[in-house]
Amino acid sequence: MKYIASAILFVFIASLAAAAQEAGPKEDLKQTVDYLLNYVAGAECVFIRNGKEHDAKKASSHMKRKYNHFKDEIKTPEDFIRLAATMSTMSGKPYMVRLKGGKEMPCAEWLLEVLTEHRKVSRADSTQ
Repeated sequence: MKYIASAILFVFIASLAAAAQEAGPKEDLKQTVDYLLNYVAGAECVFIRNGKEHDAKKASSHMKRKYNHFKDEIKTPEDFIRLAATMSTMSGKPYMVRLKGGKEMPCAEWLLEVLTEHRKVSRADSTQ
């Protein structure tokens, strides 16, 4: 079990590093974090934190409080995801998201996908 947790953590950190490399040099941190928070608030998902289900607006509000708490440590959108949307600082349990079709996945993984797509769209918009 210990090796599985280490492997998952390694894959997550590697994903964060890869996503950071995809970031453009002009990416505005506050604008990107606001985009992610608004995306979460409008998502048709159930967020699971410490075994309890929460709606999208409550999840976004919780992440915003954590963002404000860790603001000095957050330098990239990946830092935001790692510190505010990955796991409970109290219990150490990962945040999960249940998508509309019923699939559950780690919230951090889901938000990394959202961030990657946002960057693709932003790049496409900036080249036009």
